[in-house]
Amino acid sequence: MKGDRKLIDVLNSLLADELSAINQYMVHSEMCANWGYGKLHTRIEKRAIEEMKHAEKLIARILFLEGEPNVSRLKEINIGNNIEKQLTHDHAAEAGAVEAYNAAIVLAGEVRDFATRELLEHILSDEDQHIDSIEELQDQIGHMTLPIFLTTQVG
Repeated sequence: MKGDRKLIDVLNSLLADELSAINQYMVHSEMCANWGYGKLHTRIEKRAIEEMKHAEKLIARILFLEGEPNVSRLKEINIGNNIEKQLTHDHAAEAGAVEAYNAAIVLAGEVRDFATRELLEHILSDEDQHIDSIEELQDQIGHMTLPIFLTTQVG
């Protein structure tokens, strides 16, 4: 099915966001593992895997629309050298993703591609959950202080 060119370009931009997030989260996850924060490592790694699934869905949709997935393009990746910076960078990435998905959903509706819109709405829901999860961790740090929070992440 021949898709709208502008929508395919937007899907490729979203794909770049997802591929960038995968890289950022995998580095953050491995840093946490290296520091001995196994629980945090697992949680961030799970988020990276969810982003991989998003990338896979976007690639499949771009191909269905007879577009060419661009997997060579990445957006800016921000690696935090401590947990608080990691969470701040991850939150910013997710906030940007939410904004981009909302705009893409509007565009998909305008070009009357409601199947793509539905796919994007499902991914947006996951991105909302990612923000909620990051904010939960940031709130825990605020309530417990960083040193106490980190003691809960060992193992």
